[in-house]
Amino acid sequence: MIEILFHSAGVSPRYTEHALPIIGLLAGLVSIFAFAPYVRDTLALRTQPQRASWFIWSVLSSITLCSQIYEGATSSLWFVAIQAASTVFIFILSISRGTGSLLNASDACMLIAAGIGVLLWIMTDTTAYALAIVIAVSSLGGVATIKKAYRDPGSETMSTWVMSFCASALAVLAVGEPSWVLLAYPVYLFVLYGVIVLATKLGHTRKAELGMAPIVWQQKVGF
Repeated sequence: MIEILFHSAGVSPRYTEHALPIIGLLAGLVSIFAFAPYVRDTLALRTQPQRASWFIWSVLSSITLCSQIYEGATSSLWFVAIQAASTVFIFILSISRGTGSLLNASDACMLIAAGIGVLLWIMTDTTAYALAIVIAVSSLGGVATIKKAYRDPGSETMSTWVMSFCASALAVLAVGEPSWVLLAYPVYLFVLYGVIVLATKLGHTRKAELGMAPIVWQQKVGF
Protein backbone atom coordinates (compact mmCIF):
# COMPACT_ATOMS: atom_id res chain seq x y z
CA MET A 1 0.00 0.00 0.00
CA ILE A 2 2.76 2.43 0.84
CA GLU A 3 4.28 1.75 -2.56
CA ILE A 4 1.10 3.02 -4.23
CA LEU A 5 1.05 6.14 -2.06
CA PHE A 6 4.74 6.88 -2.63
CA HIS A 7 4.42 6.23 -6.36
CA SER A 8 1.47 8.63 -6.54
CA ALA A 9 3.54 11.24 -4.71
CA GLY A 10 6.48 10.70 -7.06
CA VAL A 11 8.75 9.25 -4.37
CA SER A 12 11.66 7.15 -5.63
CA PRO A 13 11.19 3.34 -5.31
CA ARG A 14 14.55 3.26 -3.52
CA TYR A 15 13.09 5.25 -0.62
CA THR A 16 10.00 3.06 -0.61
CA GLU A 17 12.17 -0.04 -0.23
CA HIS A 18 13.85 1.43 2.85
CA ALA A 19 10.59 2.77 4.30
CA LEU A 20 8.71 -0.54 4.38
CA PRO A 21 10.84 -2.26 7.07
CA ILE A 22 10.73 0.88 9.22
CA ILE A 23 6.94 1.14 8.97
CA GLY A 24 6.57 -2.57 9.69
CA LEU A 25 8.81 -2.35 12.76
CA LEU A 26 6.93 0.74 13.94
CA ALA A 27 3.63 -1.15 13.62
CA GLY A 28 5.08 -3.89 15.83
CA LEU A 29 6.35 -1.44 18.44
CA VAL A 30 3.03 0.38 18.61
CA SER A 31 1.33 -3.00 19.09
CA ILE A 32 3.55 -3.71 22.09
CA PHE A 33 2.67 -0.35 23.65
CA ALA A 34 -0.99 -0.98 22.80
CA PHE A 35 -1.20 -4.21 24.78
CA ALA A 36 0.89 -2.93 27.72
CA PRO A 37 -1.99 -1.01 29.40
CA TYR A 38 -4.29 -4.01 28.98
CA VAL A 39 -1.74 -6.29 30.63
CA ARG A 40 -1.25 -3.72 33.41
CA ASP A 41 -4.99 -3.45 34.07
CA THR A 42 -5.36 -7.23 34.00
CA LEU A 43 -2.57 -7.69 36.55
CA ALA A 44 -4.19 -5.00 38.72
CA LEU A 45 -7.59 -6.74 38.34
CA ARG A 46 -9.12 -3.60 36.85
CA THR A 47 -9.70 -5.56 33.64
CA GLN A 48 -10.74 -9.20 33.55
CA PRO A 49 -10.29 -10.82 30.12
CA GLN A 50 -12.96 -13.24 29.04
CA ARG A 51 -11.14 -16.59 28.96
CA ALA A 52 -12.97 -18.19 26.04
CA SER A 53 -12.64 -15.08 23.83
CA TRP A 54 -8.91 -14.76 24.35
CA PHE A 55 -8.40 -18.49 23.89
CA ILE A 56 -10.22 -18.39 20.55
CA TRP A 57 -8.33 -15.26 19.48
CA SER A 58 -5.03 -16.90 20.45
CA VAL A 59 -5.73 -19.84 18.17
CA LEU A 60 -6.96 -17.63 15.32
CA SER A 61 -4.06 -15.16 15.52
CA SER A 62 -1.58 -18.06 15.54
CA ILE A 63 -3.17 -19.50 12.40
CA THR A 64 -3.03 -16.08 10.77
CA LEU A 65 0.65 -15.71 11.67
CA CYS A 66 1.43 -19.06 10.04
CA SER A 67 -0.53 -18.11 6.92
CA GLN A 68 1.28 -14.76 6.63
CA ILE A 69 4.67 -16.47 6.95
CA TYR A 70 3.61 -19.02 4.33
CA GLU A 71 2.52 -16.25 1.93
CA GLY A 72 5.89 -14.50 2.26
CA ALA A 73 4.96 -11.50 4.41
CA THR A 74 8.02 -9.45 5.35
CA SER A 75 7.68 -5.93 6.73
CA SER A 76 4.07 -6.39 7.85
CA LEU A 77 4.96 -9.60 9.70
CA TRP A 78 6.09 -7.69 12.81
CA PHE A 79 2.53 -6.54 13.45
CA VAL A 80 0.95 -9.97 12.99
CA ALA A 81 3.60 -11.71 15.10
CA ILE A 82 3.26 -9.30 18.03
CA GLN A 83 -0.53 -9.42 17.80
CA ALA A 84 -0.37 -13.22 18.09
CA ALA A 85 2.18 -13.22 20.93
CA SER A 86 0.30 -10.55 22.90
CA THR A 87 -3.02 -12.35 22.48
CA VAL A 88 -1.53 -15.63 23.72
CA PHE A 89 0.05 -13.82 26.68
CA ILE A 90 -3.25 -12.20 27.70
CA PHE A 91 -4.98 -15.57 27.41
CA ILE A 92 -2.41 -17.06 29.79
CA LEU A 93 -3.10 -14.19 32.22
CA SER A 94 -6.84 -14.76 31.88
CA ILE A 95 -6.54 -18.30 33.22
CA SER A 96 -5.96 -16.94 36.74
CA ARG A 97 -7.20 -13.35 36.39
CA GLY A 98 -9.95 -13.63 33.82
CA THR A 99 -13.65 -14.36 33.87
CA GLY A 100 -16.00 -16.85 32.25
CA SER A 101 -15.58 -20.46 31.21
CA LEU A 102 -12.68 -21.59 29.08
CA LEU A 103 -14.74 -23.20 26.34
CA ASN A 104 -18.43 -23.69 25.63
CA ALA A 105 -20.35 -25.25 22.75
CA SER A 106 -20.30 -22.14 20.54
CA ASP A 107 -16.58 -21.63 21.16
CA ALA A 108 -15.91 -25.26 20.24
CA CYS A 109 -17.78 -24.69 16.96
CA MET A 110 -15.53 -21.71 16.23
CA LEU A 111 -12.44 -23.86 16.78
CA ILE A 112 -13.85 -26.56 14.53
CA ALA A 113 -14.47 -23.96 11.81
CA ALA A 114 -10.89 -22.72 12.17
CA GLY A 115 -9.69 -26.31 11.96
CA ILE A 116 -11.63 -26.80 8.73
CA GLY A 117 -9.89 -23.72 7.34
CA VAL A 118 -6.49 -25.16 8.20
CA LEU A 119 -7.48 -28.50 6.66
CA LEU A 120 -8.53 -26.78 3.42
CA TRP A 121 -5.22 -24.91 3.46
CA ILE A 122 -3.31 -28.21 3.71
CA MET A 123 -5.41 -29.92 1.05
CA THR A 124 -5.38 -27.07 -1.49
CA ASP A 125 -2.07 -25.38 -0.64
CA THR A 126 -4.03 -22.10 -0.48
CA THR A 127 -3.98 -20.04 2.71
CA ALA A 128 -6.96 -17.96 1.57
CA TYR A 129 -9.40 -20.54 2.96
CA ALA A 130 -7.87 -20.52 6.43
CA LEU A 131 -7.55 -16.72 6.44
CA ALA A 132 -11.16 -16.18 5.32
CA ILE A 133 -12.53 -18.50 8.02
CA VAL A 134 -10.26 -16.95 10.67
CA ILE A 135 -11.51 -13.44 9.85
CA ALA A 136 -15.14 -14.61 9.73
CA VAL A 137 -14.91 -16.37 13.11
CA SER A 138 -12.93 -13.54 14.69
CA SER A 139 -15.59 -11.10 13.51
CA LEU A 140 -18.13 -12.85 15.72
CA GLY A 141 -15.98 -12.13 18.76
CA GLY A 142 -15.44 -8.62 17.46
CA VAL A 143 -19.18 -7.91 17.33
CA ALA A 144 -19.53 -9.09 20.94
CA THR A 145 -16.69 -6.79 22.00
CA ILE A 146 -18.25 -3.83 20.16
CA LYS A 147 -21.56 -4.39 21.97
CA LYS A 148 -19.78 -4.71 25.31
CA ALA A 149 -17.74 -1.56 24.68
CA TYR A 150 -20.91 0.43 23.98
CA ARG A 151 -22.93 -1.08 26.84
CA ASP A 152 -20.17 -0.83 29.45
CA PRO A 153 -17.32 1.38 28.12
CA GLY A 154 -15.59 1.42 31.50
CA SER A 155 -14.79 -2.28 31.12
CA GLU A 156 -12.46 -1.59 28.19
CA THR A 157 -8.91 -0.18 28.23
CA MET A 158 -9.44 2.59 25.67
CA SER A 159 -5.75 3.31 25.07
CA THR A 160 -5.20 -0.30 23.97
CA TRP A 161 -7.79 -0.04 21.22
CA VAL A 162 -6.63 3.41 20.06
CA MET A 163 -3.00 2.32 19.74
CA SER A 164 -4.03 -0.98 18.15
CA PHE A 165 -6.00 1.01 15.58
CA CYS A 166 -2.88 3.07 14.78
CA ALA A 167 -0.70 -0.07 14.64
CA SER A 168 -3.05 -1.78 12.20
CA ALA A 169 -3.01 1.30 9.96
CA LEU A 170 0.79 1.13 9.88
CA ALA A 171 0.60 -2.61 9.17
CA VAL A 172 -1.62 -1.96 6.15
CA LEU A 173 0.96 0.49 4.81
CA ALA A 174 3.81 -1.95 5.50
CA VAL A 175 2.37 -4.64 3.22
CA GLY A 176 4.03 -3.02 0.21
CA GLU A 177 2.79 -4.44 -3.08
CA PRO A 178 -1.01 -4.95 -3.09
CA SER A 179 -1.85 -8.50 -2.03
CA TRP A 180 -5.33 -9.16 -0.68
CA VAL A 181 -4.11 -12.23 1.23
CA LEU A 182 -1.54 -10.12 3.11
CA LEU A 183 -3.81 -7.07 3.39
CA ALA A 184 -6.98 -8.85 4.55
CA TYR A 185 -6.00 -9.36 8.20
CA PRO A 186 -4.54 -5.90 8.98
CA VAL A 187 -7.41 -4.21 7.12
CA TYR A 188 -9.91 -6.28 9.10
CA LEU A 189 -8.24 -5.30 12.38
CA PHE A 190 -8.05 -1.66 11.28
CA VAL A 191 -11.82 -1.61 10.80
CA LEU A 192 -12.53 -3.65 13.95
CA TYR A 193 -10.36 -1.53 16.24
CA GLY A 194 -11.78 1.66 14.77
CA VAL A 195 -15.35 0.53 15.45
CA ILE A 196 -14.45 -0.56 19.00
CA VAL A 197 -12.94 2.87 19.70
CA LEU A 198 -16.06 4.54 18.30
CA ALA A 199 -18.38 2.26 20.29
CA THR A 200 -16.46 2.95 23.51
CA LYS A 201 -16.60 6.70 22.90
CA LEU A 202 -20.34 6.59 22.13
CA GLY A 203 -20.88 4.44 25.23
CA HIS A 204 -19.18 7.02 27.44
CA THR A 205 -21.23 9.79 25.82
CA ARG A 206 -24.44 7.84 26.33
CA LYS A 207 -23.71 7.19 30.00
CA ALA A 208 -22.80 10.84 30.57
CA GLU A 209 -26.04 12.01 28.99
CA LEU A 210 -28.14 9.55 31.00
CA GLY A 211 -26.15 10.11 34.19
CA MET A 212 -25.62 6.39 34.53
CA ALA A 213 -23.28 5.03 37.20
CA PRO A 214 -20.48 2.64 36.14
CA ILE A 215 -21.36 -1.05 36.22
CA VAL A 216 -19.58 -3.06 38.88
CA TRP A 217 -17.03 -5.32 37.16
CA GLN A 218 -18.18 -8.52 38.87
CA GLN A 219 -21.50 -8.17 37.07
CA LYS A 220 -19.88 -8.37 33.65
CA VAL A 221 -20.03 -11.55 31.61
CA GLY A 222 -17.09 -10.84 29.29
CA PHE A 223 -16.61 -10.02 25.63
